[in-house]
Amino acid sequence: MLLDLFPGGVEEVDGGYAVYTDDRGEAALRERFPGRSEEVREGWEDAWRSFHHGVVVGSFWIGPPWETPAVGLEAIVVDPGRAFGTGAHPTTRLSLELLQRLPPGSLLDVGCGSGVLSIAAAKLGFAPVLGIDRDEAAVEATRANARVNGVEIAARPADALGDELPETDVVLANVELDVVERLLERLDSRCAIVSGYLDRDELRAPRWLRAERRVADGWAAELLERP
Repeated sequence: MLLDLFPGGVEEVDGGYAVYTDDRGEAALRERFPGRSEEVREGWEDAWRSFHHGVVVGSFWIGPPWETPAVGLEAIVVDPGRAFGTGAHPTTRLSLELLQRLPPGSLLDVGCGSGVLSIAAAKLGFAPVLGIDRDEAAVEATRANARVNGVEIAARPADALGDELPETDVVLANVELDVVERLLERLDSRCAIVSGYLDRDELRAPRWLRAERRVADGWAAELLERP
């Protein structure tokens, strides 16, 4: 019933439910639940920040702008927003671990999200770096985060399974398993780093050799090379 009123989300807190809304939403809540009890919590506008902390992945620190980067590491500052990807998810960390093992070259980031992997690639010396995503918000976030981090990245909306793709040395694809498998059939790159699926899932990639596989927290990432 709450999700019907607030499709953007409802949070379960201490045995009850929390919704974050305006006066119009509060009026709708009172009408639907006239006998409810309520508690207004101060500072809820910034409470979500407590869920986002910096992480260390190899030579990188990835974190939000309100935290201080770790000393001695290359910082990637990402403001969590509408686009997926803060750097904390296991698939992002695993992909970045594998990326740091490759020599620089041209790179395509499929499903760039907030641009974390594209930014890391640019900082590692990969060029040119192109990020594509079907979500306009992701493309905008990648561009904005690239500016904040002082790197050159091209980002544009595209469908990786339908649009023409550039030829690059390396392809990153941290997306769903079925998308990864269909994407690999279209690529002529020398290597690819793929993730976005569970450790128990079996990737079908007949045109590729598995050079390395890493797992963390039930997720997997793989470095694939041309035969």
